[in-house]
Amino acid sequence: MKKFGKKLLATVVAATLVLGLTACGAAKDSGDAGTSDDSSSSSSSSGDTIKVGIINNDPNESGYRTANDKDLKEMFSAENGYDASFAYSLKNDEQITAAQKFIQDGVDYLLLSAADTSGWDSVLKDAQDAGIRVILFDRTIDASDSLYEASIVSDMDKEGETAANWLKDQGLSEYNIIHLQGVMGSAAQQGRSGALDQMAKDNGWTIVTQQTAEWNAEKAQQIVQSVIDSGDKFNVIYAENDDMAKGAVEALDKANISHGVGKDVVVMGFDCNKWALEELLNQNWNYDGQCNPFQAKYIDEVIKKLENGETLSEKTIIMEEKGFDATTITQDDVDKYGI
Repeated sequence: MKKFGKKLLATVVAATLVLGLTACGAAKDSGDAGTSDDSSSSSSSSGDTIKVGIINNDPNESGYRTANDKDLKEMFSAENGYDASFAYSLKNDEQITAAQKFIQDGVDYLLLSAADTSGWDSVLKDAQDAGIRVILFDRTIDASDSLYEASIVSDMDKEGETAANWLKDQGLSEYNIIHLQGVMGSAAQQGRSGALDQMAKDNGWTIVTQQTAEWNAEKAQQIVQSVIDSGDKFNVIYAENDDMAKGAVEALDKANISHGVGKDVVVMGFDCNKWALEELLNQNWNYDGQCNPFQAKYIDEVIKKLENGETLSEKTIIMEEKGFDATTITQDDVDKYGI
């Protein structure tokens, strides 16, 4: 669709959205849609500049997200032919509000890392009607693939299965697991939780507690401390990101409970922050699952193909990822894969 037609449709959809929000009494100031950063944006595209609206999770959520946001900002710059605006939130409703604003602004592409897998059908249909192309990154959604051009993601189910299989292969005499979950409903949480839940069910493992710490180290520390205080027996920490694993270890250290290779508690994390892989190298942790944050080059390649009128050979692009064991990890692994 030509940009002129897209802009006309965008104007119509924008008017509809504004009226709909006002009628429902749910209009919100754009500043309420999580944290936003419009410093790199302008009011409209010019020449060959491609206007993109990027909706992401809070960059302070984790080391993974910080690296992901930095990667996106470096790629979608004026120097690379982009006019990019960014919006951030860990809440689905705030992300949807940000998407509605980007539709009103008439972006050419909407890039989305959804806080939750559900609830996106309506706003993505609005984007499609306005001629705006949607590209998912980092996380999948529960919506028809006709609503987006491509999905550049990790295989979260595989990440969880790799970790759960590794844990089973440790052959522990018993499994008493503290399960620290990420933000509930996110693709990462669903994939990493689902695999452990199934493995525990199939093998009679005990889940001592299963709570969300929302990717946060301090909340994870509080959960583990509460289990320690209760006197419940545990020998595995399954944390769905490195920051939560770090918080869990702080609680263990405070209680003088040993952890790591050959110690009392097996510690597992995800994301492969460099400092986390160093914990494996020093055998203070046992396992870390990779989650690749560097998706910007994949998105850029998709946009270039679409701009050239090419047909994408695949809609879902899955990045290769690894799981690291403290007994086999090397310094080269830390240097190559640490983020």
